[in-house]
Amino acid sequence: MRKIFVSPSILSADFARLEKECKSLEKSGADWIHCDIMDGEFVPNMSFGMPIVKSIRKCVVLPLDVHLMIVNPDRYIVRFAEAGANIITFHLEATQDVKKTAELIRSCGKKVGISVKPGTAVEELIPYKGLFDMILVMSVEPGFGGQSFIESSLDKIKLARKLFPDTLIEVDGGINAQTAKSVINAGADVLVAGNAVMFAKNRKEAIDELRKV
Repeated sequence: MRKIFVSPSILSADFARLEKECKSLEKSGADWIHCDIMDGEFVPNMSFGMPIVKSIRKCVVLPLDVHLMIVNPDRYIVRFAEAGANIITFHLEATQDVKKTAELIRSCGKKVGISVKPGTAVEELIPYKGLFDMILVMSVEPGFGGQSFIESSLDKIKLARKLFPDTLIEVDGGINAQTAKSVINAGADVLVAGNAVMFAKNRKEAIDELRKV
């Protein structure tokens, strides 16, 4: 049985208590911590940047799963790497040179992730096979937490699993105890969950529930 990773998104955290929130996730059995970086240009929202990632790095040992929803990500990759990111994911739609961006992340000694929006076909990643360690399939339009899962994402996950059998498949958007089973069965390895974990009365139980197939 393959390992299922749970990467709770701190976008839903109480930022006035961020250290406690992150330590709570670590104690509750989270595998990674997902950091959504938004610039207000690539997506219609803004979140946080390097200082927050650096602060999180100081208080937990979990891998930091940094999702760059920003245009021209090359400008900031080195700085996010230095801030403590372990995995840096950029959007296919946001860079002018996929190979260059992937190689820059790799040169920083970090794992490379590439993401596609709901309207972008997984087949568009085929020319770049071998450049990345993980594919992030967005199952909602990126920019805001708390959205409903787009059912057609299941077909994209299945296709991604078929086309890239040795690559981690991460899914972000509308993940909860109900949708988790479907995305895992479709081939996902990594579940990004915001409200389903952060707003749970018992975060450990919520994380364990997500892993059940």
